[in-house]
Amino acid sequence: MKTFTFIKNTLFAALLATTVASAQRAEEPNYRYDTGAKINEMSLTQGGTMVVATNDGLVGIKPGSNQLLFNFTTYGRVKPEELTFVPNAPYVIVAQGGFANLTAKKAVIDYMSGKVLFSTEENGWKLANTVEVFMPQNKLFVAGQRTSKEKYAQQVAVYDLNTGKEDYRFNLDDPTRVGIAKIYEVTGRPAMLKDILVIPTSQGIIAKKAQTGDVLWENKIKNVNWLVADASEKEIYAFETNPSGTNTEIYKLSATGAELWKDSQKVKGQVANFEILPQGLAVVSNKSDGGSGSIFSQKNESEIAMLSASTGEDLWEKAPKTKGYVQHFYVMEDGILFGIYEGGINKISFDGKTLFKKPLKTGENIMTMAHTPQGLIYITSEDANIVNLSTGEAVWEKPLKYKRADAVGVAYDKKNSRYLISADESLMAVDANSGNVTELAKTKFEGKEAPSSVEVRDGGIFLSSSQNMAMVNTDGSEMWKEYYRAPGKSAFGAILAGVAAVATATTAVAAYDAANKNRNSLGSLTDEGERYKKLGDGMAAASGASVAEMLKRFKATAATQNDQFILTKLDDGVGLVKVSKDSGQKSKEIILKDKQPEYIVDEIGGILYYKADNNSIYAYDLKI
Repeated sequence: MKTFTFIKNTLFAALLATTVASAQRAEEPNYRYDTGAKINEMSLTQGGTMVVATNDGLVGIKPGSNQLLFNFTTYGRVKPEELTFVPNAPYVIVAQGGFANLTAKKAVIDYMSGKVLFSTEENGWKLANTVEVFMPQNKLFVAGQRTSKEKYAQQVAVYDLNTGKEDYRFNLDDPTRVGIAKIYEVTGRPAMLKDILVIPTSQGIIAKKAQTGDVLWENKIKNVNWLVADASEKEIYAFETNPSGTNTEIYKLSATGAELWKDSQKVKGQVANFEILPQGLAVVSNKSDGGSGSIFSQKNESEIAMLSASTGEDLWEKAPKTKGYVQHFYVMEDGILFGIYEGGINKISFDGKTLFKKPLKTGENIMTMAHTPQGLIYITSEDANIVNLSTGEAVWEKPLKYKRADAVGVAYDKKNSRYLISADESLMAVDANSGNVTELAKTKFEGKEAPSSVEVRDGGIFLSSSQNMAMVNTDGSEMWKEYYRAPGKSAFGAILAGVAAVATATTAVAAYDAANKNRNSLGSLTDEGERYKKLGDGMAAASGASVAEMLKRFKATAATQNDQFILTKLDDGVGLVKVSKDSGQKSKEIILKDKQPEYIVDEIGGILYYKADNNSIYAYDLKI
C-alpha cells in the first residue's frame, strides 16, 4: 500500500465543499477529529479509512461522525517503517522491536471496523518473528516464542481474521524429541493448504496437520524464504535466496514432502515474479551489482527462465536477453510476453522459441502495454505503437514519437475508433483501423505544464494537469480552457485518487496471493476505475464484513469523477477550487489557513482531509 506522509512543502491533492458565493472556510468542516497528539504521517487506505500516525500511536478516521474509528496507543508513537498495509485486504500490521527483533511487539488492526484483531501481548507471545496475512482464506499466521507461562516454547498459530479468535496453535518442534535440542525457527512464509500447514524452518520444512499439529512429513531443506503450492495442492515450490541476494535456489516438492526434481534449480538474483503453469515454472529474477564497480559483478538486469515441471531444468537453451529490468510480464496462450523498462518488447514460447521475428525496439519506460482490437498497444516516455502479437511487427507504419515525457496522457475514443495521445503540447489522434496519425489539437498549457491526463467525456475531450484544465470538441476545436496559478514555487498539487492508493505487491510471493491471481494477465486499454473494479474481483473469494465493505468501494464509481480539484491562490488566501470537467465552471471553493496546506482527497469516497493544526484533522464531504 502506498503510504503518503505529511511533509512540509509537500501537498497531496484536493478538495472541498460549498458554494462560491459563500466560500467554505477551514473552520467549517463537516467533521472534526482531534487525534489527541501531534500528527506525523497520514495514509489513505484501499478501503477508504484514513490511518494517521501520531506521537501517541495510530488513529483511524471514517467520516460519518466526529468520533475516531480507533485510537491505538498501546505501542506509543508508530514510525512509518513500522506499518505494513496488507495489499487487497483491510488490515494494517504494526511492528515494533529492539535489536534483531528480540523485543518484537506486533499487532494487526482491521482498519475498516477499527478492531485490534491480534497483539503479541494479548495473545500470549513474548515475541512474534513472523506475522503473515493469508487471503482469500482471511487467516493470520503467527510464529515465535511464547511467554514464560509456556516455558518460552517456539510455536506457530493461525487466527481467524473475521473474529480475531485463535483457530489452532501448536509447538514447532516435538517437545518429546529425544537427543540434542535443535532450535526450530520459522524462516519464511508458509504454505497454508486446506488441512495442512507447510512451514519453512531453520531445521527444514515441516508439514503439520492443521488443528492438531501432528507431523505429517519433514524435509531437510533449510532456511527457505517462502513456499507456494499449485492450485491442486499436490505440488509445492520452495524459494531460498542466499544472504547476499545474488542467487535463489528453487525446489519442487510433492504433497508428501518428496523432492520432485533431482537437483534444486538456481536462478541469478532475487525472484521478482513467477507463474506456475502447466508447462512449468516461469520465473523473473532481478540481478544487481549492489553498487560494485567491479567488472566481475552482476549486471543490473532481469533474467527470465522457464523451468520444466518434471525436471526443473531450464527449457530455454538460451535465455532471452533483457539488457534491463522486466517492467511488464504477461502469460499468453502461446508464451511469455515481456517489456523492459530500458526499452524493448519480446515474446517467447513456453519451449523457448522466439515468437517475434526480432525483439521490438521501443523508447524507455513502458508506461502502458494493453490489448486492443488491432493488437498490443505500447506507450513509453518516448514513443507509442500497436504491435501484432503473433509476429511482433508494428501495425502502425511509423511509431508515434515525441520528446521524452514523464507523463503521457492516453485515452481510447470508442465512438470514433481512435486513440488519443497527448504529448509535445499536441493532442494526437491515431485511427484504430488504419494507424493514421493526425494532430487533433494544440494543447499548450500555462505555467510550464503539459496535459498529463486525457479523458473522453460525453461533451468532448477533457485534458488536465495540476493547474490547468481544457475541453476540446471531437474535431479538436477548443471549447474552454482554465488555468489556476499555483500559490507559490514551493507548492505542489497532485490529485490523490482512491485508485492511486491501489497497492502493488512488494514481493513475488505477495503478488502470488489468490487475490492477485490476474497479476500476469494482459489487460485491455481501459480507465483506472475499470482496473480498480477488476482488482476487487480478485478479492471476491474472501469472506467477512470488513472485506465485503472494502469490496463495495472497489466496485464503486468515484464520487468526484466529474470534477477536478486545484490548489490555487484565491482572493482570501490559499485554497482549493472545485471545477467541473464538463463546463470548466468553478462550483465550490474552500479557503485553507496555511500557505502550504497539508491535505489528501479520497476521490472514490468524495472526502477531503485537511490537517487543520498539529492535532486536528477536518473532513469535508465533497458530494454535497
